[in-house]
Amino acid sequence: MVLANVQLADSGPLVNIRFVGDKIGEVSPSPIDAGDDLPLHFDDCIIFPGLINSHEHLDFNLFPQLGNRVYNNYTEWGAYIHQEFKAEIAAVLEVPQYLRTLWGMYKNLLCGVTTVVNHGEVLSVNNALINIIENTHDLHSAAFEKRWKLKLNNPAKRKLPVVIHTGEGTDGAALKEIDSLISWNKLGRDLIGIHGVAMTPAQAPFFKAIVWCPQSNYYLLNKTVAIQKLKPFTSILFGTDSTLTGNWNIWEHIGVARKTGMLNDAELYEALTKTAASIWGTNNGEIAKGKAADLVIVKPKNKPAGSGAFYATQPADIQLIVHNGNVRLFDQELLPKLVVKLKGKQFSLIHLGDSYKYIEGDLGALTDTIQSYLPGAAFPFEFIQQQIF
Repeated sequence: MVLANVQLADSGPLVNIRFVGDKIGEVSPSPIDAGDDLPLHFDDCIIFPGLINSHEHLDFNLFPQLGNRVYNNYTEWGAYIHQEFKAEIAAVLEVPQYLRTLWGMYKNLLCGVTTVVNHGEVLSVNNALINIIENTHDLHSAAFEKRWKLKLNNPAKRKLPVVIHTGEGTDGAALKEIDSLISWNKLGRDLIGIHGVAMTPAQAPFFKAIVWCPQSNYYLLNKTVAIQKLKPFTSILFGTDSTLTGNWNIWEHIGVARKTGMLNDAELYEALTKTAASIWGTNNGEIAKGKAADLVIVKPKNKPAGSGAFYATQPADIQLIVHNGNVRLFDQELLPKLVVKLKGKQFSLIHLGDSYKYIEGDLGALTDTIQSYLPGAAFPFEFIQQQIF
């Protein structure tokens, strides 16, 4: 497939891209002869690598946001919601985990996320439509992970990065929790901290990366980590957590982050792409020859200048999502051009915002099955029909 006349979201020039199989084969400012490949020409569109969501609980995205005040730390919030929202939590957990996980995958794909780092137990997803990274050593937190010190110092897993919630609070206990984690890392393992709201610049160098989840932080704590003070000392990634503490739409989270001004536009872009790919060891996050064909094309409204086009993106603006060389989502207007390539594949037509999209799989069957367990489950689109091309 050849994608013609698309503007790189981070640097501005118009390019033409050919991908062969699951890799990008050519990126050129000059026209590319499509030959036997399918050519797709775009006008007024930007292109960027599929986003990398570095912190997600894929099976927690049927929950509403839970909590009704500001908390001192995550343990206080956790105790409160399990006392005050028992019925709501129980209702969601009636939905089989596999179904909840599939919806978490679709929630991300609808927004242009093609890679998710899932935190928690390993989840079984057959024929996943996105990359799900689980080759990490996940510990929930010092407060909630039993025998966390022993697990942290398990020599059999010393080559795996430890991914852990830490310092998620505004009190002294949150600060001490980070110090405890650092001091007990006897094997000097790579630590990837999640949230780190209480983290100081002196603590940051002990972490390979920090995953910034600002919308979640503001919802629970009315404060987020001073990421601008940490970025000289560690890598910064970006995550959404789940709908327990944030909006389903990652672009809403990105907007919150941008408004803080703690990262400049280029740094925030790389936290979602190149930097994340480097930390997780994946072959995506850049539009370059040899990289994975994980690509998102967007037609921004009102054509904002510079990086504003990227940051103005909403799911309804997405024209095409390619993951590992496979078309996963496309705008209805592209159907006449794509239908031959998609022969025999199953897609669902949905109404999303002010647009109509086709997304791979039978999304209607998934949502109907979820609602048979959880009648009140709401989804951010209207399912129209399922079809096999």
